[in-house]
Amino acid sequence: MSFFLLGSLCLFSCYSVERDCKKFHTGSFSFSTVINGEIKTSYFKRTKALEIETYEGKIDSAQIRWVNDCECILTKINPVSNQDKRPVQIKILSTEGNSYTFEYSMVGKSDNKNRGTIKKIDETVTDAK
Repeated sequence: MSFFLLGSLCLFSCYSVERDCKKFHTGSFSFSTVINGEIKTSYFKRTKALEIETYEGKIDSAQIRWVNDCECILTKINPVSNQDKRPVQIKILSTEGNSYTFEYSMVGKSDNKNRGTIKKIDETVTDAK
């Protein structure tokens, strides 16, 4: 029995989640989610300083500040509501190939976190900053 426990412990302690977050700091990305039973997709480009999103023909921009390699804060540049004025905290939980799984919440609202997966669709984004 102790051999089984020791073997299991060694097996699980060797497993680690891949987190190559830096390769997702810039580029072009897509994010799909289900809203009212319909798949909706958002596309965005990320530079070192900005994230520019296109969703259903509308463009929205946010400043991005990386807290560490796997966590950032997005602050909308032109908020139109009080909710838009609140920054969003994003944490990359794992990476695999050209995608990453993340959780996000409004800054200060850590009890209401959501998760999603983002796919990188292009490496080339020009960045003046």
